[in-house]
Amino acid sequence: YQGGRNFGHLAYKVDDIYAACQRLMHGGVVINRPPRDGNMAFVRSPDGISIELLQDGPPLTPAEPWASMPNTGSW
Repeated sequence: YQGGRNFGHLAYKVDDIYAACQRLMHGGVVINRPPRDGNMAFVRSPDGISIELLQDGPPLTPAEPWASMPNTGSW
């Protein structure tokens, strides 16, 4: 399995995308594509698989620091 982008990735719905990303960051996970839109973010597993996080239900209102956080690496 190489890459893990586009159709070759995992996706999980989360109750609060901002809280989920904050917990992951506190655990040392790099947020490759922050949830700027309050709806979607990407991280990578330790073995390089792209993991998409999706807000369950309607998107949250864009909020800082997420709204202006740049992408890091690739997802």
